[in-house]
Amino acid sequence: MASTLPLSEFPELSVDPARLPRHVAIIMDGNGRWAQRHGLARREGHRRGKDSVRAVIDAAREIGLPVLSLFAFSAENWNRPPEEVNWLMELFHRYLMTESRRLMKRGIRIVVVGDKARLPGRVCRVLDEVVAATAGNRAMTVALALSYGGRQDLVRAVRRIAEEVAAGRLSAEQVDEPMLASLLATSGLPDPDLLIRTSGEQRISNFFLYEAAYTELYFTETLWPDFREREFLQALAAYQNRERRFGAIGNGVGRGGDGPR
Repeated sequence: MASTLPLSEFPELSVDPARLPRHVAIIMDGNGRWAQRHGLARREGHRRGKDSVRAVIDAAREIGLPVLSLFAFSAENWNRPPEEVNWLMELFHRYLMTESRRLMKRGIRIVVVGDKARLPGRVCRVLDEVVAATAGNRAMTVALALSYGGRQDLVRAVRRIAEEVAAGRLSAEQVDEPMLASLLATSGLPDPDLLIRTSGEQRISNFFLYEAAYTELYFTETLWPDFREREFLQALAAYQNRERRFGAIGNGVGRGGDGPR
């Protein structure tokens, strides 16, 4: 796997550590198109994308970002050709096996959001091992969205609330936003302040539908296998130049990272 670069290699990109987002979510898009442009099989795009995962995690850890979420495999991705799905599952398995020691050394906690029941047994086992091994790490949290869909997650949460109401353990009047949020897969994580999507597509594709209500969106033409430290810092710098108003009247000054907590 390719080595990563220290952020000191990019002095022209000024990011204020005091105004970092608490949570950055990334839709890692464009692996297949990258491979096509280079005359390679799609799996080579996914393989190259794994290097970008390491680069961005290392950059986020170095700069002091508290939470990073990576949309690795959507609920809809199960509809892809079986051979590609099998390859991706093998890639996830190998990544977790090879990176677990590095994650521990850097104090990174891994959590998983999504429908783990659909994942192959070997992937679930190594996920459980890595999640358990890193549970005590506090330097940064990386949330891997695997077999995840925002609509599906909301349906599961609403179904649980309906069951509680039907059983008489909960009244309709007790249902509020904090309760719903506590039943989502992202419970315990702050809502994302910034959502990045690579490859030029400008949609969020069923990712963090509830959580992204006030999230700043950043779209880049860069394909995920080419998205590295420089591109990540550019996204953070753009975020810090925005004013987050949350429905209030703004003052015209960029305040990225200063939103309500």
